[in-house]
Amino acid sequence: MSRIIVVANQKGGVGKTTTTVNLAASLAVMEKSVLVVDCDPQANASSGFGVYPEQVEANLYTVLGDPEQVRSAIYKTSIPFLSVLPAHQDLVAAELDLVNQPRREYFLRQLIEPLEDDYEFILLDCPPSLGLITLNALCAAREVLIPLQCEYFALEGIAKLIQTYSLVRKRLNPDIRLLGVLLTMYDLRNRLSHQVKNEIRKTFPEYLLQTIVPRNVRLSEAPSFGKPVISYDIHSKGAVAYLQLAQEVVGRQAH
Repeated sequence: MSRIIVVANQKGGVGKTTTTVNLAASLAVMEKSVLVVDCDPQANASSGFGVYPEQVEANLYTVLGDPEQVRSAIYKTSIPFLSVLPAHQDLVAAELDLVNQPRREYFLRQLIEPLEDDYEFILLDCPPSLGLITLNALCAAREVLIPLQCEYFALEGIAKLIQTYSLVRKRLNPDIRLLGVLLTMYDLRNRLSHQVKNEIRKTFPEYLLQTIVPRNVRLSEAPSFGKPVISYDIHSKGAVAYLQLAQEVVGRQAH
């Protein structure tokens, strides 16, 4: 049975897609079979592996209501053990398509269920909102990974996300657990980064992951080449951090 992990935070720019892409690639390097499901209409997780929405026929939107066709929308990447189910800008319309459907929160779960024996890890990359697509991802997953940028306003957003997670667990998906909070864009020279880390450690001591992802130029450059950072510069601090995160995730149980 797959470990299905949703990477979620309603704030933009906190490192969700960067984390999804680079955690997936790092798990694949460990020879874990991995599927990335790109749930964000911007499709940055797809292009981060060199899978461009305009170059493929099937995508998450075209198969969302048709689980029997899901494998037609899965594409291998240049990294062994790693595949992607890409997004498309048309996914924006899914919010409207689903709003009046019965059991509208579970379309993504029904899509993923036939794939659970095919992959050890299924990672879901979410849009920066708490809309119906993100809700579908939370209902499909068993674990939540929250990337948190080391800035003041990020602290304000995490309380709302934890509240949403608790409601989903109570009412829609009792199997979901919190895998952890991942600090991203950490700057050792910045006092605020230390303050955010200490605040999270004080507020959610059992959820703060040991791995901390630093600010790193190579990490920012890699997506423009359609590559995860380990394929772009495996010796960079960003690559080392995500390889460490993959090891931590493999050995960690969600709470």
